Amino acid sequence: MTIEEYNKAVRELSHRLFGFLFKSVRDEEDANDLVQDAFMKLWQNREKVEFCKAKAWLFRTGYNAMINFVKKRGRQQRMDEGMEIPFHAKNRFELKELIDLALEKLPEQQKSILLLRDLEGYNYKEIGEMLNLNESQVKVYLFRARKKIKEQIKDLSIINA
Repeated sequence: MTIEEYNKAVRELSHRLFGFLFKSVRDEEDANDLVQDAFMKLWQNREKVEFCKAKAWLFRTGYNAMINFVKKRGRQQRMDEGMEIPFHAKNRFELKELIDLALEKLPEQQKSILLLRDLEGYNYKEIGEMLNLNESQVKVYLFRARKKIKEQIKDLSIINA
C-alpha cells in the first residue's frame, strides 16, 4: 500500500469505522482511540495489506480491538448492575432509546454484524471478510440479532431486564 492509498483509506474509512466502533463502546474518546490504533496498525502493516482489502482489514482490526477493550472494561467494572434506566420517564420510551437498549443486550458479534449491515450498509461478503466469518454465519448471526431486537421491543422485556 502506498502513502497515497493509505491517506485515501483514512479519508474514506475513518468516519465509518468510528461510527461502527462508537455504537459498541458508547464513548467518543474510546472510539477515537480504537480508530487511531487501527490506522496505526494499518500503517505498520502497509507493505502486507493490499489497498483493495484495506477496508476489511481495518474493520477486522477495529472489531478485534473493540472486543479486547470491552472485555478489559468489563473486568474493571461490572456494567449495568444495580443501575437504573437512565431516562426521566420510565413509562415513556422512544423507539430509538428502546433500540439502543436492545442493542446493548446483544452479544458483541451479533451487535457488530447488525450495525455493519443495517447502519453501515455493508453486504454479507464484506462483513464476513471484516469479522473473519463466512457469509452463512453472517446471515445466521444477523437473523438472530434482528429477532432478539424485535422480541425485546415487541414485549418491552428490555424495560424489566
